[in-house]
Amino acid sequence: MAGMPTAEICDFNADLLRDGEVRVLHPIFHIYGRRRAFSGQIVTVKVFEDNVIVRGLIESKGDGRVMVIDGGGSMRCALLGGNLGQIAQNRGWAGVVVNGCIRDVDEINGCDIGVRALGSHPLKSKKKGHGEKHGPIYVAGALIRDGEWLYADADGVLVSKSELTV
Repeated sequence: MAGMPTAEICDFNADLLRDGEVRVLHPIFHIYGRRRAFSGQIVTVKVFEDNVIVRGLIESKGDGRVMVIDGGGSMRCALLGGNLGQIAQNRGWAGVVVNGCIRDVDEINGCDIGVRALGSHPLKSKKKGHGEKHGPIYVAGALIRDGEWLYADADGVLVSKSELTV
């Protein structure tokens, strides 16, 4: 289903949308990275202006998964930069969705991953190690749980309770 456009997923899954099995995130994200469309099983992270936990997870094997970072919508610093983008690519992550900012946009745009973020900011985050991983988060109008599936393309971002098949 990775190659199926999000618009078609919505068209063919009206029952799942109605029942909340598939959720459409609000259209608030900018598109970064070389992968304009991506999908994978979700790994959730909740932090605020601190990316130590994000780095720790990105350094683990990605296996085609997608990290969804609830950064509280902060526009005061970046939670993902070029170095972490390169690590994510090298470790096999399909993408990263950030409810917050990124930096090193040109470097991230050179990485073979998909990235969605609220915007860019040149200031790096704190390094205190505060936050949570693998818990439920609320991003862009949707409750997102670790282990669910994310589908993103130029039309938008969807989350599904289970992997979608044709």
